[in-house]
Amino acid sequence: MAEPALKNAVEWTVSELSAALKRTVEDAYGYVRVRGEVSGFRGASPSGHCYFRLKDDKAVLEGVIWKGTFGRMRVKPEEGLDVIATGRLTTFPGSSKYQIVIDSLEPAGIGALMKLLEERKKKLAAEGLFDEARKQLLPFIPEVIGVVTSPTGAVIRDILHRLADRFPRRVLVWPVRVQGETSAAEVANGIAGFNALPERGPLPRPDLIIVARGGGSLEDLWSFNEEIVVRAAAASMIPLISAVGHETDFTLIDFAADWRAPTPTAAAEKAVPVRSELLVRLSQLGARKLSCWQRGIEQRRKELNLLTRALPKDILAQPRQQLDSLAERLPRALRANAQIHHTQYSRVASRLSPRLLSNQIERRRERYTNLKGRLSTSLLANAQAHRARLARHRDRVTACGNAAHRAMRTYLDRGTARVERAERLLAAFSYRDVLKRGFALVRDGEGRPLRAAADVPTGMRLEIEFADGRVGAVADGEARPAPAAKPKPRSKGGEGGPGGQGSLFG
Repeated sequence: MAEPALKNAVEWTVSELSAALKRTVEDAYGYVRVRGEVSGFRGASPSGHCYFRLKDDKAVLEGVIWKGTFGRMRVKPEEGLDVIATGRLTTFPGSSKYQIVIDSLEPAGIGALMKLLEERKKKLAAEGLFDEARKQLLPFIPEVIGVVTSPTGAVIRDILHRLADRFPRRVLVWPVRVQGETSAAEVANGIAGFNALPERGPLPRPDLIIVARGGGSLEDLWSFNEEIVVRAAAASMIPLISAVGHETDFTLIDFAADWRAPTPTAAAEKAVPVRSELLVRLSQLGARKLSCWQRGIEQRRKELNLLTRALPKDILAQPRQQLDSLAERLPRALRANAQIHHTQYSRVASRLSPRLLSNQIERRRERYTNLKGRLSTSLLANAQAHRARLARHRDRVTACGNAAHRAMRTYLDRGTARVERAERLLAAFSYRDVLKRGFALVRDGEGRPLRAAADVPTGMRLEIEFADGRVGAVADGEARPAPAAKPKPRSKGGEGGPGGQGSLFG
């Protein structure tokens, strides 16, 4: 009876049955929230979609995130991360399996968030984004301050109020969301946007950037732990102050910023000094400078008075008497000197006549004409000689240059060959080729290589270097001797074999 009844059952095609199962699963479950550990995540596929599995200790559920959804996610899937996934349960007829199409992910509890935060911090620190050498000095009195924060919160009002009290400055606000899925991208765009402003454009480029947000839970502050925000802060060419949360709150942007403020108000206090205190300080310095100048003048006046007292009173009497005597003698000497020169002039004038002067001028003109002709001939001959000498020297310099070029090329070729031989020799002696064959190099905590098991006490921290990287380890026991090599079995025919000859198959 059972066999005829089965023959009367409705026949399904594989596609029809798969479609019916798909509708049943989607109608029965619809949207679900599933907690599990991310497994098999290797990043987005070439198409942009993500495929991985959610698992616990007893079962595995296939998961998929479409490209558009993955780009909007605040928390991205990471291998081994414990998450709560929200999405639609459906089937995939192509492989006869059911899966969840995920719309959102969130870490399963504070412990998972802290684990993710610690792993991300180690990754970014390894890239050097938190190095002190990258930190910039803050300007003493910035002309323009850029603030990346929410324009509607109390943070911006606190910053503006504090700046107005201490030292009023021009403030540019880049409005962003400080919480939510798009918050991280908006904060990163704000930092990059301030850096992209031209130096002397219509909108002034800030001299200092403050990224600020009020306090909140770890989930509320998570946007400032995203890689895109940390990388934007590290890449900022404008000095940046991080003022996220309260004094006890720490986010990853605090490590990448040039200075971390415990509160937004503290950031405003760090950004500018107190103007009234500066004015008082300037007044004090001006008074000290004037006092020092007055003391110096007074000291020099005292020294001048002391030197004046040390001079004798009649020190100018003898020079004054000599001056009077010379002044009396000067008119007589001038008249006598003029008479002597007049007599000499009269004697010379009697010997001069126009004809004599004309004859001397004519002789000198002829002499100068001869000298001019000889000079022209000499200059022409000298120029030709110099031209020939320059041609010879030019040929010689060209020959020397060609020889030097050939010698330099030969020298460089020999040097290149020596460097290549040295590189090959260095590669031959390098221990890294040994590591690539499966060996490892063991170092102690200070980086010194260990060559014997007896040098390793129990609990010693070790560093093991493989060909592709290094890992840490801890010695868990005392040194054990290596097993002795087993002797190679001999052939039954003995070493000599029949007839005293060696065996070909031994």
